[in-house]
Amino acid sequence: MSEVYVVGHRNPDTDSVCSAIAYANLKNKITGTEDYHPYRAGQLNEETQFVLKKCDVAVPPLLQDVRVQVSDLKIRKTESVKSTISMKNAWNLMKELGVITLPVVKNKKLEGLITITDIATSYMEVVDNHMLEEAETTYKQIAETLEGRIVCTNHNRPCVSGKVITAVATPDIIEESIETGDIVILGNRYEAQLCAIEMGAGCLVICEKAPVSITISRLATECGCTIISSPHDALTVSRLIFQSVPIGHVMKKDSLVTFRLDDFVDDIRKVMAEKRHRDFPILDKHGNYVGMISRRNLLDVDKKKIIMVDHNEANQAVNGIESADILEIIDHHRLGAVETISPVFFYNKPVGCTATIIYKMYLDAGVEIDTKTALLMCSAIISDTLIFRSPTCTEMDREAGKALAEIAGINIKEHAHEMFFAGSNISEKTAKELFTGDFKRFSIGDTTFGIGQVSCMDGEELDQVKKKVMTYMKEQYKSLGVNMLYFMLTDIIKPGTELLCVGDGAMELVERAFGVQGSDDVVYLPGVVSRKKQVVPEIMMEITQ
Repeated sequence: MSEVYVVGHRNPDTDSVCSAIAYANLKNKITGTEDYHPYRAGQLNEETQFVLKKCDVAVPPLLQDVRVQVSDLKIRKTESVKSTISMKNAWNLMKELGVITLPVVKNKKLEGLITITDIATSYMEVVDNHMLEEAETTYKQIAETLEGRIVCTNHNRPCVSGKVITAVATPDIIEESIETGDIVILGNRYEAQLCAIEMGAGCLVICEKAPVSITISRLATECGCTIISSPHDALTVSRLIFQSVPIGHVMKKDSLVTFRLDDFVDDIRKVMAEKRHRDFPILDKHGNYVGMISRRNLLDVDKKKIIMVDHNEANQAVNGIESADILEIIDHHRLGAVETISPVFFYNKPVGCTATIIYKMYLDAGVEIDTKTALLMCSAIISDTLIFRSPTCTEMDREAGKALAEIAGINIKEHAHEMFFAGSNISEKTAKELFTGDFKRFSIGDTTFGIGQVSCMDGEELDQVKKKVMTYMKEQYKSLGVNMLYFMLTDIIKPGTELLCVGDGAMELVERAFGVQGSDDVVYLPGVVSRKKQVVPEIMMEITQ
């Protein structure tokens, strides 16, 4: 089975992170695999960071988008080649691998692409017998292509430095055609061989394994002329010799269309449709060659497998959730569930914390809970139920919290104080950090509203941040695309909440919903600490009136 992403909601709180870790652990133990991995859908707040550090648990990787990426495709590990290999060798490798495109790579970096069409076109359009010289073809490449052997060579001049001619005439006519550095294709005629060397030929290609005399070999060595003996006849040699050109001379190296492993398939699909290429190279984040894909790969896409914890609505999920393969949803919020293609395992229970549900699932599965996992889940319950003071808290939450605290070996009150103290240093945060740290959107009918929240044990600290948060809300209101915007400044100790209101009729709606009076876009709600249980239902009910 491929990797399964276990992830909570955006702007993660302690429950969404700890529950993701605990549930991934449970699934791995039940299945006997390591396929389930926890992720987070945003930056962690100080409280959650404190909990993970105390539990000695690594921070889950960040997951911002679950759309299918290139890395999810079946990338072909097409063998790469160097730009110095001959067209013949490239052609043979293509036939061996059953591909029509080869990536040309140097030091892991893509230099170009060579296709079977490039080779065929180049071969069919050869009209310049200086092509070997222009391509800096080596005599070694020529010998390899002609399936021949080098009889003698000039080590100071390894590359072709002239044109290609076939010596089929008499020496007196040949000498009029040969120029310094030319490659001369000929047979066993001693006079023709001697003439070519004396005229300054750079290389003699002796066909049909004709014998090379000691005199010719010695003279060629003295004159710096390479001699290659080939088993093929003159016609075959003349046809094959241009296949020795290195592919670097004919490969495509400009305006290459490449994709990265982290590119999204939705984004590359249009590009692939517009280009006539059959194969597209894939690079990693360092620009190193990885493999190749084609349009056919888009027909067999493996969607990311997701388990959603502590949420079930698309607008709170990671981006691209609609294109993912949702396997399970474990949650304790109202139903606004995402649409799924196939049935999913959906566990939703009206308790104060997702970790409470997961604790029960551990018990039902008969899986032992270790101290780290117990501390994670206990911390989540303490956080979400505000030490069992929230109206969302149930007897099931209390029982789970106490049982987990016993396994973890902690005092609930002392641990809660440490947690909330770690997360209560809000005066030093920017308005944006405060507002976006725990912000959720909600929709009912044609109305969309957003509610952020910060909880603190110090009422004076809440007063200090009220003004800057209100200013930020008014500045960002229109850009957030909501009808109404709210922010809860929650005092855990009192308990109670000052609700900041921005938007047409936002404060008036809250006044009607709760039967209280506000002023200056602020409404105080005594005893209210839960967004899910106490604020959202009242606002939604009033909207529908």
